[in-house]
Amino acid sequence: MDTNKPAKPAQGLLRYLESRKNLAGCALGLVGLALTFAGLAGAYWPFVIAGLYGAGALIAPPERPAAPGFADAVAQLDQLRDDFATLHGYLGEVDLPPAAAGKLTELNGLIAVLLEPGWVTDALAVDPEAVHSLSRAIRQDIPESVDTYNRTRWWTRLNPGTESPERHLERQLGLLFDEADAIATALREVESRRQQTHTRYLEDRNGAP
Repeated sequence: MDTNKPAKPAQGLLRYLESRKNLAGCALGLVGLALTFAGLAGAYWPFVIAGLYGAGALIAPPERPAAPGFADAVAQLDQLRDDFATLHGYLGEVDLPPAAAGKLTELNGLIAVLLEPGWVTDALAVDPEAVHSLSRAIRQDIPESVDTYNRTRWWTRLNPGTESPERHLERQLGLLFDEADAIATALREVESRRQQTHTRYLEDRNGAP
């Protein structure tokens, strides 16, 4: 048993002694003490000091817990890049039909470009929705699509004649590619607007019609 841990009441007392309310109360209590030494508090000096301390404790701003610090967008993209490498290793071990494998190659290539360190990820970092979409694709949608295909394919062999799992996989990968392509298009449009804005700025600066 650890006997070095302070009791909870002692912890609460220590927290109060360090609190804003106690510090503000002590500050006004010192004012009351100064009034007492100056002879202005009279016989009621204990009540003056106690009253000023209480007033200081009441007007002090309440304590608030520190806001939690979460990873910034750059750190999130670094982690996402590591997760994408893990996903790539998993996909290298699965056997996919040629059409789906081709769509997956296109999808992975696009995601790799979007996660390439440099100005692309700098632009991506300021769009939390885009980061969320890529995170969902890498950590959930792509592995789920491939794993579901593998499991469904096994059951289809036992029960032929049902809808082809290959077709579902191709459609899923196609939809995921469209989502990633929409992110790339949005980033390209942002850069295009930035270029146009700079052109207008130079034209206005030089008095161009």
